[in-house]
Amino acid sequence: MISDKQVAYLDFIGSGNETSAHTRENGRITLMFCAFEGPPNILRIYGRGKAVLPDSPEWGGLSGLFAQHPNTRQILVIEVQEVATSCGYGVPLYTYTGERRIMQDWADRKGPDGMRAYIQEKNLKSLDGLVTDWGVRG
Repeated sequence: MISDKQVAYLDFIGSGNETSAHTRENGRITLMFCAFEGPPNILRIYGRGKAVLPDSPEWGGLSGLFAQHPNTRQILVIEVQEVATSCGYGVPLYTYTGERRIMQDWADRKGPDGMRAYIQEKNLKSLDGLVTDWGVRG
């Protein structure tokens, strides 16, 4: 579970795993949210983060907080240190039209074994050579 001073999000498998590598290196993470509709606003959450992998003891208590997806890689948990807002005047207006199914369909086609192989191929190190949490486990 997460405490009232934590934020967690479900992270999907992709062609890189920068957040895991960089939070392993120094723990620092910033989440930024922008208002693309309504009044302009930017919200930033600053903290120290860590990746929780599916075979971690913490996984059971966290994974139930999220819908299940075949392309789930890890859960990022952030200990919140500061929250700040700014004007957001430079954020453009966008209209949300829906979710893309491309990643879900890709993961379904690959299946569990294919997704594990993809992690081994693409997610063990960051672009700048830092080891990710997956890389530590090999």
